[in-house]
Amino acid sequence: MSELAKQPVPATTPGVDAPTWPDGFARRYRAAGHWRGETFGGMLRERAAAHPDRIALVDPAPARRTWTYRELDERADRLAAGFTARGIAKGDRVVVQLPNIGEFAEVVFALFRIGALPVYALPAHRETEIGHFCSLTEAVAYVIPDRHAGFDHRDLATRIAARTPSLRHVFVAGDPGEHTALADVPCDPAEPLAGPEPHELAFLQLSGGTTGVPKLIPRTHDDYLYSLRGSNEICGVDADTRFLVVLPAAHNFPMSSPGWLGALYAGGTAVLCPRPDPETAFPLIGRERITMTGLVPPLALVWTEAGPATDSDLSSLELVLVGGAKYSAEAARRLTPALGCRLMQVFGMAEGLVNYTRLDDDEETVHTTQGRPISPDDEVRIVDDAGHDVPEGGTGHLLTRGPYTIRGYWRAPGHNATAFTEDGFYRTGDLVRRTATGHLVVEGRAKDQINRGGEKIAPEEVENVLLAHPSVHDVSVVAVPDEYLGERSLAYVILRAGAEPLKPVAVKRFVRERGLAAYKVPDLVEFVTAFPQTGIGKTSKKGLRSAAAPAEQH
Repeated sequence: MSELAKQPVPATTPGVDAPTWPDGFARRYRAAGHWRGETFGGMLRERAAAHPDRIALVDPAPARRTWTYRELDERADRLAAGFTARGIAKGDRVVVQLPNIGEFAEVVFALFRIGALPVYALPAHRETEIGHFCSLTEAVAYVIPDRHAGFDHRDLATRIAARTPSLRHVFVAGDPGEHTALADVPCDPAEPLAGPEPHELAFLQLSGGTTGVPKLIPRTHDDYLYSLRGSNEICGVDADTRFLVVLPAAHNFPMSSPGWLGALYAGGTAVLCPRPDPETAFPLIGRERITMTGLVPPLALVWTEAGPATDSDLSSLELVLVGGAKYSAEAARRLTPALGCRLMQVFGMAEGLVNYTRLDDDEETVHTTQGRPISPDDEVRIVDDAGHDVPEGGTGHLLTRGPYTIRGYWRAPGHNATAFTEDGFYRTGDLVRRTATGHLVVEGRAKDQINRGGEKIAPEEVENVLLAHPSVHDVSVVAVPDEYLGERSLAYVILRAGAEPLKPVAVKRFVRERGLAAYKVPDLVEFVTAFPQTGIGKTSKKGLRSAAAPAEQH
């Protein structure tokens, strides 16, 4: 690489690159016991000392590998020493794009030990996203697999490195090609690392939006560890929990709600699943005696369809969390009979606020709401378009602030000016209403709302009705441009396997007969076999809107 590429880049500057909590709020959260002065590196060290021989991590493919807490701790130390010997220092940014393999945990805990910041990229990201992450963060290193899902990440890394002056290293899990093998990096620690302070940044996550290049979300050790503790308490995670990581391990939901980090915090076991399909996951549930996992709604539908016919033993499975997007009541009611376990709904965001239904909630609450906030210090406002609080039970825009909700995106002052209120509330972009019990019901995304000639349509309402049709497997309703109305509604429908064919007129009649207003009946209906998805398996409304052809009536 050029001499310019070898120059050190400055560490992140707290409060400048990443807005922080005002002192009064920070003191309050510490006094309440939310922020306890823990770090991720220290947490793993403590668990390794308390139960060194307990299995922390299982990577079942292609050959089963296990890491005890002591082994994971020692391997993190050795990898941290190797990274340090190659010039990676506290505050440096490292883009980590690994699939669900054991090396993922080794790498991030090694970076935690140094105080370097993992920048979590998803396996599906390609040149546009990775180039943006490396450039924006002035990343000094990029960690990849050799090949994954038929894609050669080494070629991508070569192109990114050629145009990113700060990028000094590419580490490869597997055959390195022209880069550095991750297996060659570890070495014996020369001396203990100072590491980060609890209030300092732990990592940078990606925003979950479905449009544009993701923004970067700065999370501290203190705030994120609090969300783990709260999630574990609500979900009943303990040392006997065996959590199956079905979704990409770098994403917020499978990492912390309660996720693989929650399992490790409790002294339990995290099992990495290489693919999320039932053919892969169901046998793992049986062999590894999985007790808990988390799914996004489209995947939950697939599992629900496959569950009754499987030969795999799912009897160990106690709890499935469904989140990442709105889970319809009709779909929610099918899960427990199909999989033989309890359901918990999760509604949250990588920026902070997480809501759960509770284990002692009645079935109707679990099926029809997206839960209550983790913390008594989670502040929630529901406001109208003018920013005024709506009446109780009314639908409005969700605003929130609290002990684990960020105060600004990383290096994004312009966006922060609109994404956050002057008094620090995060504008989530979600439309919600609050029940008398304090549970939130997601009514949609503000940008997904359909404005049909001045009449507002929440796609989720129509989707929930259509999911009750016996021939419908999944549905997604989006807006399409219309010369006269501004927007019309288009329902993309996936039929159940073996179901009788439907015609658009039958779909519309079904919605109309369920008592919805005439303007909510889909203007257009199109039958498809699958929906486009975002990197973590959410249905991409943007992709559906882009594919829509509004020229003719269906």
